[in-house]
Amino acid sequence: MAYKVPRPADGTFLSCVIADYMTSEGHPPQNRKTGAIPWLAGKLYFLGDIMAARIIRKEVLIPGQTTKLVLDAPHVAAKAKPGNFVILRVHGKGERVPLTIADADPQQGTITLVYLVLGKSTWLLNQLEEGQELNDLCGPLGRPTHIEPGPEPVVCVGGGTGIAAMHHIAKGFSRAGHEVISVIGARAKDLLLFENELRTFSHDVLVATNDGSHGIKGFVTDALRDYLDAHKDVAEVVAVGPVPMMEAVANLTRPYGVKTTVSLNSIMIDGIGMCGACRVNVGGKIQFACVDGPEFDGHQVDFVELRERLSAYKPHELKSYQECGCSHG
Repeated sequence: MAYKVPRPADGTFLSCVIADYMTSEGHPPQNRKTGAIPWLAGKLYFLGDIMAARIIRKEVLIPGQTTKLVLDAPHVAAKAKPGNFVILRVHGKGERVPLTIADADPQQGTITLVYLVLGKSTWLLNQLEEGQELNDLCGPLGRPTHIEPGPEPVVCVGGGTGIAAMHHIAKGFSRAGHEVISVIGARAKDLLLFENELRTFSHDVLVATNDGSHGIKGFVTDALRDYLDAHKDVAEVVAVGPVPMMEAVANLTRPYGVKTTVSLNSIMIDGIGMCGACRVNVGGKIQFACVDGPEFDGHQVDFVELRERLSAYKPHELKSYQECGCSHG
């Protein structure tokens, strides 16, 4: 059962769930089939700060498609780690939109989000301008990327808007002392994101475009295969992007025996595992992307089931988008 603590003077309040005990993983026990958290009175489980968030900067990265927002969110920025995500709403009756944090600056109290204008909710989000506020922002949520200090090479692969989320993860590995090789891809040069930012800390940045307009002609898997063939000391591959891309990366790395982590941006409602919407089959067991993830062993994820779940609501999303009179541009 969820409660909201009254909003204090600083504009924040905490969302809490009552649970009698916590699991060793740090979240309430759940019904693994439905995702329901049993009613066990006794202890407050603090999820994350929920607050209105003001847009400090808005930058169109790809006209009509992709936008970057820098938000004034000090409570989230202070706690955000690579791999964490937030859930936001544009207005009080709006849908909850999960977005992986692309960057965080605790000193400035800001976080960076990048989104693809794909449906009604992201279209409404894109109507907001600098100085305006989101109705609410909850986070940081999810388990952060597991990063151990060390010099071992780590390859971070990003595709589409996933490059932005991968950027935060790659930066985390770099700060921990790892040699980071960033592999990014898109259909064409003008659709690539964060290349310059990645070059500031990556040992190397490998680029692939479908049309060959920048980097090699092909896919990120082509660049990754070439790198793995030439370098046998890679400790881990992390992939963030479209599901087909992450599946292809996992299939590629399996015969190399390289640990492979994927970040799943599943359908989410509450972000705490109660609704079960984000459940995913990992190694034959039901997991929840919001509390068990969003990162999982790419060699264990059932991508066939994941694709089916993600496509289930596409007709409804299209209808909602059309009914609102939304348009790109």
